[in-house]
Formats: sequence, structure tokens, C-alpha cells
Amino acid sequence: MDSLPPDADPQETREWLEALEAVLAREGPDRAHYLIEQLIDKARRSGAYLPFSANTAYINTIPVDRQPPLPGDFALEQRIRHYVRWNAMAMVVRANRHTNVGGHIASFASAAMLYDIGYNHFWRSPTKDRGGDLVFIQGHSAPGIYARAFLLGLITEDQLDHFRQEVDGKGLSSYPHPWLMPTFWQFPTVSMGLGPLMAIYQARFMKYLQDRGLANTEGRKVWALCGDGEMDEPESMGAIGLAGRERLDNLIFVVNCNLQRLDGPVRGNGKIIQELEAEFRGAGWNVIKVVWGRHWDPLLARDRSGALARRMMEAVDGDYQTYKAKDGAYVRRHFFNTPELAAMVADYSDDDIWNLNRGGHDPFKVFAAYQAASQHRGEPTVILAKTIKGYGMGESGEAQNITHQQKKMSVDSIRRFRDRFQLPVPDDKLEEVPYLAFDEGSKELEYLKARRAALGGDRPKRRPKAESLPTPPLAAFERVVQGSGDRDISTTMAFVQILQTLARDKEIGRRVVPIVADESRTFGMEGMFRQLGIWSQVGQLYTPQDADQLMFYREDKQGQILQDGINEAGAMSDWIAAATSYAVHGVPTIPFYIFYSMFGFQRVGDLMWAAGDMRSRGFLLGATAGRTTLNGEGLQHQDGHSHLAASTIPNCVPFDPTFGYELAVIVQDGLRRMVTEQEDVYYYLTLMNENYRHPAMPEGSASGILKGMYLFQAGAKGAAGPRVQLLGSGTIFREVAAAGELLRQDWGVESDLWSCPSFTLLAREGMAIARANLLHPTEKPIRSHVESSLAGTTGPVVAASDYVRAFPEQIRGYVPRRYVVLGTDGFGRSDTRENLRRFFEVDRFHVAVAALWALAEDKTIPASRVAEAMAKYGIDGAKPAPWTV
Repeated sequence: MDSLPPDADPQETREWLEALEAVLAREGPDRAHYLIEQLIDKARRSGAYLPFSANTAYINTIPVDRQPPLPGDFALEQRIRHYVRWNAMAMVVRANRHTNVGGHIASFASAAMLYDIGYNHFWRSPTKDRGGDLVFIQGHSAPGIYARAFLLGLITEDQLDHFRQEVDGKGLSSYPHPWLMPTFWQFPTVSMGLGPLMAIYQARFMKYLQDRGLANTEGRKVWALCGDGEMDEPESMGAIGLAGRERLDNLIFVVNCNLQRLDGPVRGNGKIIQELEAEFRGAGWNVIKVVWGRHWDPLLARDRSGALARRMMEAVDGDYQTYKAKDGAYVRRHFFNTPELAAMVADYSDDDIWNLNRGGHDPFKVFAAYQAASQHRGEPTVILAKTIKGYGMGESGEAQNITHQQKKMSVDSIRRFRDRFQLPVPDDKLEEVPYLAFDEGSKELEYLKARRAALGGDRPKRRPKAESLPTPPLAAFERVVQGSGDRDISTTMAFVQILQTLARDKEIGRRVVPIVADESRTFGMEGMFRQLGIWSQVGQLYTPQDADQLMFYREDKQGQILQDGINEAGAMSDWIAAATSYAVHGVPTIPFYIFYSMFGFQRVGDLMWAAGDMRSRGFLLGATAGRTTLNGEGLQHQDGHSHLAASTIPNCVPFDPTFGYELAVIVQDGLRRMVTEQEDVYYYLTLMNENYRHPAMPEGSASGILKGMYLFQAGAKGAAGPRVQLLGSGTIFREVAAAGELLRQDWGVESDLWSCPSFTLLAREGMAIARANLLHPTEKPIRSHVESSLAGTTGPVVAASDYVRAFPEQIRGYVPRRYVVLGTDGFGRSDTRENLRRFFEVDRFHVAVAALWALAEDKTIPASRVAEAMAKYGIDGAKPAPWTV
């Protein structure tokens, strides 16, 4: 209102306002809203400049007269909620009496009501007839979820006492971690921003499942509980436009607006609820504000002049935080700070003023918001609930900047906590902070169980197993296994052939979920547009520009491809939704997400780590991979390190194949492990855009491919003279093979060629065997696959790849003799493949020189031969290293 010019005609203004009041009184707010929108529309069409305002007053969206009654037993629910609050506090305090494991009290203390109303009245468990709801728990609230589970008998007191102490096998995860607690947690959420993002795409994927007839998701909801500070993460808000555009009315965000982040106010100089309201409403969401609790209702009813509402809007969040860190007298002086406001509370004691509660702590207000959100159609809903961080912690942290870090409370604070929530803990037990439980058969416990029984079970949960699907035999991919003949193709093209074969498979074809960000044509997948269609809730409302062409762009309500525009984080969230469908929906799907490899692990690595935590099953395809295979693109497009990132995720199975048959063997084995045997792993495969001829699969090589190393071609048997072992992966293996030819023709050196589709798997197996040997010192040592493979060979070992040296360096400890590694360390460059490989020193000439140098170091040939080779191949020893800055 401050931006408006002075009122030129107060009398006319009063007449308009009186007319509006009459409509509100006689016909209600819906009619008033309609008339106002018509006036605005008329003014805009007449040329008036009326900018949009997405904000409403700083009061509750749902007025008292439209507030539904709170079902159930208020007194019992309050007593249960107080027990949960106590136990959540107690488990953190007790854990830190003898450890330094940390923990969070304040976050759940502020959000307890938001969880309590959800668990008691809204969040359904899966049953044989219904899939259940999806609830993304805010990570820092985990103690409260454990505390409630303890009351239901789902976890023990001993487990509570081992909060954050998991090594011995009986503790509880610090935060929601399905990998560590697969039957308890649905989703990992504590990497802030990922929960809201993944929730949006889970809701979208539910629509996809419904449209394609794979699952009945009607009536099921996705609830994402977030913090207001968390909404500053780009991932938290980055896809809210998609949710609005896709009209995801199965999605509900609940933002706990306790006005504090980790170190201080979220918007000390502003109002986070108003800011979020505008952003979400502008993105097409239904917004429900739960600002004030029921104790404010009488005051707001007295506010005929609007003075109280204006003061509510005027005070900034930094003020509101300070009010709750003080007392009622302070609030009277500093909030009710005009004669009109002071008169409004003249009959209120300081305690009455102090007890004016916030909406997020009021069960009546929260229930009304949840019910309205659950019944809303056509838009996603966000509930903005105002709370107090550290609610109940008193001087140990309530509404204080330090509260997020608090993991201990003084005995005096614990006493006041007990008294505030009327808990049965005697004074002489306060030091112990004992856990509280309800007796078997008590009214509280029976009520708690009955509420959950009415909602289908003790809590929303994931399923560790689902229907097992058959794996196509390797023969199904015969076209790829037999090689490309006279045709030059890339491994990306070979993958597309494999994907097309799978999509046509009668057993699992409809479960295949192809996912791309926005480069299908780059990867040669445009033919699948017409074949499979791109999923859209509304189908295709236009005639595509290329409708007259064979491979036209086709959107379809039953389409199979998920395409997310230029949005790798969104596509990865799609993939996670599909890769966890077996656990979330009981419906296994097989996602294949193909992306520019540089924009995979580097850009959305946090999501890939979360995918491991969630026990995802599916295929990630890093296309146009490698640092030297991508002609002309340069530094930000050339991937030389994604395999190192992949190697850090224990249940990610990474491969860097060279030939189509390797790819077929790997995909077929991945399907067996993930879809048939239901192992909780996912595969990362790098694909290249370089075209060359692919041979047929050598007989007996499948086992070695899957282990990560096999003999591709042996040198001449019994040949006199030096010999080397040459290892490689991806397209650089072809340079390695060419180096073998140079060594034989130019220098009389024989070589055995080893394709290594996975240096990482070789390293993992080597580490496991080294550990086993270390822990069994009196037993005969076991040999790793690398050592066993090289055992009958002679000569030094040289390895090269299109990735940094650290990638093949992983197996150094298992190579039984001299080992020389080449790689592509340093920033990428824009140039041709040939020039890039020469620059990064991984072309055939550098591989050959490295092999000769290794032989010279072993005293097998004179060092002069190395110098001679360098001169012959134009290798300059004075050239700066590629990684030089």
C-alpha cells in the first residue's frame, strides 16, 4: 500500500469500500473475489497499468467461520504430542551425556504439531488395496519421528539410547537414511533442497504411472515437510513452476516457518511467509497461510479498524523472533505499541499475551489447513505455518539464534519443559531425562494405534521388495553382440539399439522408462519420439512443426519417454522416482536416464548420492563421455572425472565400455541383478559419440567384462623379444590397440591387449581381497582378478583411458609389476579428437612411448630406443604438462 499515491477522493474510496463490505457480508468472499477480478480485468483491457500482487494480508488464509472442527480426542492427542516432544528431546540430551554425536532438538520442537496432525489424521500407510502416501520428512526432525515410533513399539528404548551410534548395529540414523534403515525411512532428505525437488517429481511420476496404467495412484498424496531456511536452496524452489504448470494436485508442501535458519533469522528484515506466498502463488500454487493460533481469534475479531492486521504486517521476522525470546510484558510494550493496540489488550495479563500462539502450534489451525490442502483440486498446495524454533526449550534455546546447535539442556530447562507440557517425571528423575511410554491398554496408546489403524498401518513406508521381472537373454541383443559389420557406429548408437530392443520386449517393455533432459537428437534417440511418445498429462494440443516427417515430435498421454527440458536436476529426480518405484509404489520400473556425461555427476552428484541412499535401481548413461571424444566443445563439456565421482558411491556399478557387445553384456547383467534378483544397486555407463567398427564378442569374454577386465587380443605366442601388457577402456582402448600395432611394427615389441570396462570394479574387488588377506594372515592368500589375469603374462603394464590418471590408478596395488598410467588430467580444450589426444598424451603414440619407457626402466631395451620413438612420433619432451596451470 505504501507505493500508492495519496488518496485524491477519500469519500469515493469509502463508498467503494462500503460496497465491498456489503458484498462480503451478504454474498461471501468468493463473490467479492469474483467481482474484484472482473474490475481488474476490465481496467487492464482498458489500458490501465495494474501490476499483479501475489500477497494477501499477514493473517490466516482460512478464516474462523470456515474452519472445520478438529476430529478425534483433543485431550488425548495433546497428551500424546507432549510425550513425543519429551522423548525427542530426551534422546538427544541422553546421547550427548556420554558422546559428542550431536543431534537437533529445536527443529522438531517447532514442527511437532505439523507432524502430529499428519500422522493422526492424514498420512496413509500402504495396504493391499491402496498405495499409501509419500511423506518427505525434514531431516532435522528425525528425533521426533523416532520418539513417536517408540510410543507405538516400533523401536526400543535401547535403540533410542543409541541414537546416532550405528556402528554396532543397534543404533538409529542421524537423519532419514533408507540405505541404513530401509524398513523405516521412505526418503533421504537432510541434504537440504533435495527433498522438495524429489517430492515434486515423485508427484509427477505418480501421474505418469496412472496415465500409463502401471499403477492406480488416485487419491494418494505426496507431502514434503520443509524448513523456511531450506527454501533458500535453489533445488527447493527450482521446480515449483513445473508443479504449477503440471497442476500436481497430489502434492502438498508444508513449510515450517520458524523464522530461523542455522545461524540466525531467515529474513530478519523481511517476512519469509509473505515472500514464499508470492513465489508459490506466482508459480501457480494454492497457498494456505497458517500464521496465528486460535488465541489470536478474539483479538482479530475486535480489530474493526485493521490496526492489528497492519501491525502484524509491519513487524518484521527479526521482531517476531525477539518477541518469543522475551516475555509477555516485552510483547505488550513492543508489539502492542500504540494507544489503540494497547487498549485492545488492556484486559489481557502478561501471561495471556505470552500465550497468544502461532498457527503452526495450534491443532485446530493446522488440521484446517491440511484438510483444505487434501481437498484442493487442480493445483499443488503449499502450507506456510508460522512456528517458534526451539518451542518449549526455554532459556536453553527457544527463539534464540543458538537454538539449532543446541543438543544439551540444563536441569532447570528440563524442569520447565516438564512443567510446560505437564509430564509425569518426578524431580529426582529429571537428571536422567527418562523416556516416557504409555502402559499397554492405556487410553492414549489405544487411541494412537486406532488413529494409525484407520489410516492403514503404523506409518507411510517403503517396500524393500516388489514383483520380480524376467531378464531377456543375451541373445535378445544379438544385433549388437555380433558387432557392427562394415558400419561405423558409436557406443551411444549401440545403446539406442539396446533400448529399442528392451522397449519392444513383451515381458518388460512397458516398464522401461527412457528419460532425457533435452538432447534426444544429440544421442540419436529422436526415432523413439514417434515409437514411444513423450509423456504429457494433456497429450498433444498442437500440430508439431515436423508432423510431415518420419520421426516427428509426439507428445502423448500414454507416452513412455520422460523429457524435462534443459533440467538435469529434474531429469535425475524423474530417474530417482522411477528407480525407486518398486519400493514407493510396489511397481518396478526400469529407468534409463541418458545425459551429457559432464552434466551428470558433476552437476547433480548430490542427487546421485541420494539415489544410492534410496536404494535406487536403474541405469544412468553418461553420453558424449570422455575428455577427448567430444570434438570442439571444450572445457565445460569434456568429462574426464565422472568415473571418480561414481566410484565413491558404494552401490553404483560403473562401466566405461568400448564396444557394443560389452554394453549388451553389462545391461543384460544389470537387468538380472536389479529387476530379477532385486539387488539395490544402480549402473552408470559412459557412452561415446565417436563412430568406429565394433567387432563381435570374443568367446568366453562375458565373465571378464562384468568383472572389469578381459583379454581382448593376445600377442603372438612364443614370439622372441620384449612384451608388454596394454590396458584401456572406452574409446581410448582403440588408441591402446593401435599402439600395440606400432610397437610390433616399429619396435618389435609384442603386446597383449586387455579391455578394462571397469577399473572401479577391479579396484573394489582388489580392496575386498586385500582386506580378506589382511584379516586371515594364516590362510593361503587370495588373488584379485587383476593379479590372476596378469599372472601368466610378462612385461610391464601400461593403462590409458579418457579420464584422469586417478581412474586407472585405482588398481595399482593389484598389478604385480611395473605399472604406467596415462590419463587426461587438466582442463579440457576445444579441438579435434586427434589433437586433444595428442595434447593430453593418451594417443597411440604416447601409449607406445610409455610402453617403451617401461621396458627401458626394466632394462629390457636401451633408453635410447625411447628417445628414438619420441623423435619418430614428434613427441616434445619440453612441452608443459596438460594439467599445468
